[in-house]
Amino acid sequence: MTHVPGASATIPEWRISGEWFDVCSCNAPCPCTMAQAPTYDQCDFLFAYRINEGFYGSTAMKGLKVVMLANLEGNVWDGGPVKACVFFDASADDAQKEALEAIFTGKAGGWMKQFIPAVREVTGVEFAEIAVEIDSDLERWKVSIPGKVEASGEALTGPTADPSKRVQTFNPPGSEVGPTDGPVTWGKSLVGKWNAFGFDQNIPAGQNSKHIPFEWHGPDAE
Repeated sequence: MTHVPGASATIPEWRISGEWFDVCSCNAPCPCTMAQAPTYDQCDFLFAYRINEGFYGSTAMKGLKVVMLANLEGNVWDGGPVKACVFFDASADDAQKEALEAIFTGKAGGWMKQFIPAVREVTGVEFAEIAVEIDSDLERWKVSIPGKVEASGEALTGPTADPSKRVQTFNPPGSEVGPTDGPVTWGKSLVGKWNAFGFDQNIPAGQNSKHIPFEWHGPDAE
């Protein structure tokens, strides 16, 4: 990934927490979260992150967003390679841009330091206008980047499900946001359209979409 001008080699103490969701070409529920190979042994996917609270040194991170578009071949947890592009929040100021770049490239430690080695090729990095909406009751979630991304999902249900409860699991063996105490809320795609940096998808309704809270911190202990 590209380097944001002015980035420092010194990593301050940092902590962020927020919400993540995906839309992908796998059948629901997504086997990748169970540490299995994707449905068709390859997957086209979107990851959307919204930071609800946090800091990077003295820099506030609340409200910032990141989107990744990617393609995976094979099981990512067994070394399946990922090709990706990344959109950072254009509303970030210079200090926040530096922080986002450090955290989401793994330079600042934390979960992304473990995940990013799976990304073998980055086709583009851009600061863009990102809108993320997540219902407080997790009924629906969506993300958009004007002219490039429109994706959404809704909570999974079925004929034997209690409509007052979400379909959730805990302790996922292949959580895309790393170890989490929070639930995986299973859903299905409503819209999955994107076209940027060589990624051109129109995921049909009914494929995988899910929501997971995340909490990351750093730098890593030596």
